[in-house]
Amino acid sequence: MTTDSSPSSDLLYGLDDRPEPLPAFFAALQHVLACFVGIITPTLIIGGVLGLAEQLPYLISMGLMVSGVGTLIQARRPFGIGAGMICVQGTSFAFLSAVLGAGLMVKARGGSPDDILAMIFGVCFFGAFIEMILSRFIGRLQRIVTPLVTGIVITIIGVSLIKVGITDVGGGVNAANFGAPINLALGALVLVIIIALNRLNNAWLRLSAIIIGLLVGCLAAWFSGVLVPKALPDLPLVSLPIPFRYGFAFDWMAFIPVALIYLITAIETTGDLTANCMISRQPIKGPEYLQRIKGGVFGDGISSLIAAVFNTFPNTTFSQNNGVIQLSGVASRYVGYYIGAILIVLGLFPLIGAVLQQIPKPVLGGATLVMFGSVAAAGIRILAQAPLDRRSLLIMATSFGIGLGVSSQPELLNQMPQLVQNVFGSAITSGGLTAILMNLLLPLEPERNSR
Repeated sequence: MTTDSSPSSDLLYGLDDRPEPLPAFFAALQHVLACFVGIITPTLIIGGVLGLAEQLPYLISMGLMVSGVGTLIQARRPFGIGAGMICVQGTSFAFLSAVLGAGLMVKARGGSPDDILAMIFGVCFFGAFIEMILSRFIGRLQRIVTPLVTGIVITIIGVSLIKVGITDVGGGVNAANFGAPINLALGALVLVIIIALNRLNNAWLRLSAIIIGLLVGCLAAWFSGVLVPKALPDLPLVSLPIPFRYGFAFDWMAFIPVALIYLITAIETTGDLTANCMISRQPIKGPEYLQRIKGGVFGDGISSLIAAVFNTFPNTTFSQNNGVIQLSGVASRYVGYYIGAILIVLGLFPLIGAVLQQIPKPVLGGATLVMFGSVAAAGIRILAQAPLDRRSLLIMATSFGIGLGVSSQPELLNQMPQLVQNVFGSAITSGGLTAILMNLLLPLEPERNSR
């Protein structure tokens, strides 16, 4: 028997304990509340930018349903697939820029919404195999994609996405009243509420900050006349998953940025799973730990594969649910069954997506601004783990300069071949590849021995 005096030893239910149905359901509900907005928001953003209003209710339904299935796989760990812990799966913000880039590429060619989705799901389908293969070599991969590289890429993702959030605060792309005072006021209101609730000592209010901010923002938008509820479309009562409903397409120029993000999320998931092991009182080194990490990253890849087949965007393990485990003291993987079931039931009803689609852009922008800023802050936090010597600072400076510079001046590559434009026109791929190459090629700083 091992003893542990750390706070994580105060678990009410350990990893393999089976809570009674009622406490298990309420523990699961807390996880769903913590991740619900995170699951649906990327889909709302992608649908808004790419003009997929008609498809949004179905896409949101499939996003919730696939998140539920992925969470069940992670908890159940069938055939060694999954981590065997509460690892809530959800639509990943990290893929937003790459997915939007692929969609805008098809749209520029005159493609229909179905063509756009066929391309996105096609490249994401093949990209999922990259993460599944990488899971077998996760130990070696960490020596190549270091905290320095991961921190740079995640920071670039967050910074490049902030433009999407601030555009929504103004009213959305091509809005007739873009930048109207009422739009800015609504965005600021949501932002202030989320910040204020996050500063409170009440853990449940902090976990619900984004949901409460969106609700208050929608009420304010309704009272001010910005939100005028529309009649719900004539949708079927239940959404049935249809494999590749929008078709299937592939393009190398759209695939490469997506593939790079799968590489990065494999490392990011490793960090989230390690934190989960610590909180759940599981080993964080040795063969058992390595098998759990390999299974968890492989489970991430399987979830993203299922997502592509059933018409939603790549999934990853949500880190915020580690906080719920710590706060609730419930680490039982059987709670993951309840979480998965709740998400699947929510995904069955497309009317949920139709209602969420009516959230005004400024309200959504006020929330996503915090989320995307948090992504950038998470990248900076990872960078703080790396030794910030001259070599590291040079890699950071060059990667940020190239990545963010190219994204701020898209016309820079107009005279280059189309392949170069599509691959390096993305801040993530240009900055990320620069970081990986420089990290491999530049020699490490020699350690200075004190004399």
